[in-house]
Amino acid sequence: MRLTKIYTKIGDKGTTCLASGKVVSKADQRIEAYGTVDELNACVGTLRDTLGQAKETNFHELIAGLKQVQNELFDIGGELSTPPEVLNPDLQQVVKQPQVERLEKEIDAMNALLPPLENFVLPGGNLANSAAHLARTVCRRAEREVVRLATDTAVRPEVLVFLNRLSDWLFVVGRKISQDLGSAEILWKQNKKKG
Repeated sequence: MRLTKIYTKIGDKGTTCLASGKVVSKADQRIEAYGTVDELNACVGTLRDTLGQAKETNFHELIAGLKQVQNELFDIGGELSTPPEVLNPDLQQVVKQPQVERLEKEIDAMNALLPPLENFVLPGGNLANSAAHLARTVCRRAEREVVRLATDTAVRPEVLVFLNRLSDWLFVVGRKISQDLGSAEILWKQNKKKG
């Protein structure tokens, strides 16, 4: 694929083209869904670059995992930009059950190295942890936007399952980053009223 012209002027009137060529409003729920997945991809890229600048610890394996996730999010964006009547999962690159299972195995492996979670944690403590939580919250929003889309049109269940599992993966990634950097997790302090 070669992109020779970046601007098309199609969007000047508030419309855009789906992968099928169909023109829709930029306010269409399909656009909201894959636009939020695109935003998530940018957040994952920010996390990846933040880890790439960390001198204290070797994050090469996690950076490679984040690159893989970015490619999978791009696949999801491509799928969501394709109306279901045109989508062909056998020809188009899409996420499937093996990608979900990989995330689950990685969650379990990272979680086995972490102390038990006895309270809610707050984002922060270091920039990479904050970036992981930002990506996690945008992932949750992307999932909600895809759920909204699925109320009116067919969406393959693997897309929702992948996004749901990815938000869990990003949560555990944030905890693991803090551990690897020797940065204490910030715990939620509950104000207990005296009775």
